[in-house]
Amino acid sequence: MKNTIVKITILAAMVLCWGNELYGDTEKATIKELSLDEFIEMSCANDEVFEEILVESLKLNYLKKLKLPADDIILSVKNNYAAFLRSDKGNPEYQFSLAKLFPDTGTNIGAGYLSKAEGPDGWGINGEFYALVSQPVARNAFGRTNRLLDKIVGMEIDIAWYQIVEAYEKYLAAIINIYYDWNEAYENLKTAENSYKENMKILDNVKERERNNIALPVDVNKVLLQVMLKEETMLEAGNSFREYANLLRKSIGYDVQGTLIPGGPDRFEGIEIDFDEEYRVFREKGRTSLILDMLEEKSALEVDKYADALLPSVELFAEYRIKGADRYLEKDDKRVFVGFTMDYPFPGQVENAEYETSKIDHDMRVLNRTNTQIRIYTDLRNIYQEIEKEKKLIKIAAEKIKVSESVVRDDSVNYSYGRVVLNNFIDEVNRLDLNRFSLIQRNIRLKKLIIEWLTLTDRLVREEGKALAIDPKSRS
Repeated sequence: MKNTIVKITILAAMVLCWGNELYGDTEKATIKELSLDEFIEMSCANDEVFEEILVESLKLNYLKKLKLPADDIILSVKNNYAAFLRSDKGNPEYQFSLAKLFPDTGTNIGAGYLSKAEGPDGWGINGEFYALVSQPVARNAFGRTNRLLDKIVGMEIDIAWYQIVEAYEKYLAAIINIYYDWNEAYENLKTAENSYKENMKILDNVKERERNNIALPVDVNKVLLQVMLKEETMLEAGNSFREYANLLRKSIGYDVQGTLIPGGPDRFEGIEIDFDEEYRVFREKGRTSLILDMLEEKSALEVDKYADALLPSVELFAEYRIKGADRYLEKDDKRVFVGFTMDYPFPGQVENAEYETSKIDHDMRVLNRTNTQIRIYTDLRNIYQEIEKEKKLIKIAAEKIKVSESVVRDDSVNYSYGRVVLNNFIDEVNRLDLNRFSLIQRNIRLKKLIIEWLTLTDRLVREEGKALAIDPKSRS
């Protein structure tokens, strides 16, 4: 038993420099406080997951160009040689044309020039120039479908950006929770260390009483087991702290020197919630509400787009053509053509199916919007109730610690006079430790619930143009 007591005494001395032991540098370890704001700033700068999320937004710059009809000027050049069975009847032909579409109106304009050799020896040259304007008047009438598509793609871009912000916000919430887990592990370790020291004092007191024949050897053994239990708790707490410290350094970078401990201000601490007002703002201005509104409006535009596709393709056109007996069109023959073209699919099964499907999708989107809002309201109400409950439990836990400390002080005196059985005294000491750990756990849980509330109400991250900022109090 004496050997065991000696080992525990040595460990008690080592506990005084637990911060150095955490990273293996027992001589020159530097302890640095890392506030939550500093952690967020360093994580946003060094964690590649944030960069990966934001890089995705670069694709949005090209989405319209990929999905909308191109308004480029198209140059076409054609050169062919007509070969016949007789070698003296091969005639070259050259053709140049320019075309441009105006998507907003659907208007298509074009011009071209054709030069063709005629005659058995290819000495005669015929030239031809044309200019053409066409305008759809039924399907995509005056660019209506293109304008619908422009709105749809614009909404897709906005929705995609909001989804990127959502991903950024959720990852930020996740790493903030890592900081809080690290904070909790640190507080648990400090509490375990203090408990170990207090129980070592009790052990010394009982040993002294044994030497004076006031306490029995069994009493020493009981307290010794208690000290061993506190040692185990302290070692477990130290290992948990190191594990969360590794996760923390994964976000801020492993090149940060010294032993880090949590400290400094917490921007999310003390945030008060006005449920009705904050829910009203969320419904009117929150990203989630905007996404749901845009998805519903987008599905309605899709119905209009597919309804337009059921119409026949009718185009009015006007063409001006000059044809001459030479390449310079000096002896020209001018003509103007006006008319229309029409294409109509029979029976149009694909178009009808797309139209009917789009109507079903729109109905589903309306239902989904309503159901999602109800679900979010329920989640927010439950989180708010959890926050209010946790605040009350924190007050109770703090009061329990005060009462437990008073009981332990009184029982310590009563035990010295033999008025309290040692087992009861040990139970009160353990109950005090449980209350201390409980308060730490509840404080961290409250902070995590606040982060969950801010995330769900789209207030953890706000957009400043296409930049992101983290300042919940400015939007409270």
